[in-house]
Amino acid sequence: MKLMCARSKTSRAFDCGSKRRKTLLSATLEHGLRAYGIGSKLRDLRLSKKMGLVELGRHTGLSAALLSKIERGLLFPTLPTLLRIALVFGVGLEFFIAGDSKRNAVAIVRRRERQRFPERPGAREASSFFFESLDFTAVERRMNAYYAEFEPVPAEKARPHQHAGVEFLYVLKGQLALCVAGKDYLLDGGDSVYFRSAQPHSYRRVGDKPCSAIVVAVP
Repeated sequence: MKLMCARSKTSRAFDCGSKRRKTLLSATLEHGLRAYGIGSKLRDLRLSKKMGLVELGRHTGLSAALLSKIERGLLFPTLPTLLRIALVFGVGLEFFIAGDSKRNAVAIVRRRERQRFPERPGAREASSFFFESLDFTAVERRMNAYYAEFEPVPAEKARPHQHAGVEFLYVLKGQLALCVAGKDYLLDGGDSVYFRSAQPHSYRRVGDKPCSAIVVAVP
């Protein structure tokens, strides 16, 4: 009985030690994760896009309450959850978990790495333009830069779209018809234009020659 009691005391002491180590480890991990400021980065990114928690929840499939806890630092997301959020904003995981030295690093996009996307993925109608992101490797983007190639769709088939901020477009070659707030503008290679992108706008190629441009959108 004495031996059993001694073992029991030793076992309890070991269990208490394990709990203390787990508590210490948990505090260490929490301190390490908090240093990345994931919650504040998410909140700043969401507000910069003028998006509410409920809207973000619809895009990610996560509840607004859970997203709120993440933003307030009450909960640290798993990598799949964080990736789901990152995809909505078009950023990589490194946006949330890179240190300060990494966030200011030079970001290069090789031509072979770029992906070509239609105006509206999944749309059955012909696209009026295709685009490639020129800065997707940048961790903290203050703008979005694209290379775009335009198609000769009929004027009535060019679908207007709009988004917050401003847009700058520089025509590399060809002739481009730009419609902003119902008004048409004809741009040739070497021409550029700046406008408020909250206004409905659309693009389409004019003529048979290829038409391309550099497009920069600033939220």
